[in-house]
Amino acid sequence: MLRRFKADLHVHTCLSPCGDLQMTPQKIVGEVLRQGIELVAICDHNSARNVPAVLRAAQGRNVVVIPGMEVCTSEESHVLALFDDVESVMELQAVVYANLQGENNADVFGAQVVVDEFDEVCGTEGKLLIGATDLSVDDIVGAIHRLGGIAIASHIDRESYSVVGQLGFIPPRVRFDALELSSHITDVQAATRFQQYEHYAFVRNSDAHFLSDIGTNLSVYILDEPTLPEIAKALRRLDGRDVGPLSVLPRSEPADAAGART
Repeated sequence: MLRRFKADLHVHTCLSPCGDLQMTPQKIVGEVLRQGIELVAICDHNSARNVPAVLRAAQGRNVVVIPGMEVCTSEESHVLALFDDVESVMELQAVVYANLQGENNADVFGAQVVVDEFDEVCGTEGKLLIGATDLSVDDIVGAIHRLGGIAIASHIDRESYSVVGQLGFIPPRVRFDALELSSHITDVQAATRFQQYEHYAFVRNSDAHFLSDIGTNLSVYILDEPTLPEIAKALRRLDGRDVGPLSVLPRSEPADAAGART
């Protein structure tokens, strides 16, 4: 039976150099549960090393964690990669690491902390995660799809680190599964500004780097179950699945195929 799932599919941990050190697995899961968010994706910059710890921290609790990553392309645009399993996101990490130059300087760029499911520090990541890879947007989206993942253009309304901001447009040849809007643009503004992209699904996520950011920009998905294949269907609006802003698809109403946004 279809029902609504409150989702924030773009959350960073303390592994991201711009992420707060309080963004640890237990604290993230606790805040997600406090807000009644049922789907969360961990998407650190150019790495997935903290994904397994968040998955373990959420085990047996009322939230589903989607393995993910936010990759910085050679054009300095950000792309979200979402996967069904840890193995796939780690395969993408291997591709990213092979094409990511430089070493991190924590004093300049921030610490890149690897933790376990109990929030204990296991080490640090030495690669320069804040940097851009040598892979183009085409390369990254192609790699994500080859590994069975979903590719979403991050915060397309931002001037920096977005595909639109860097290239000026969404290249027709690049097969994004959805476009992400930040909290800095309203739905009405987005409908006008991005009218030419109305054939895409638009999603909202918090892009949280601090605990207080989590849940500040959300989407609601109408799904049969909280899985990546169901999310993929929602982005294509197949079989009654759908996605929309919280104001349009409230959690309080019973869900069925007829309740999908038109």
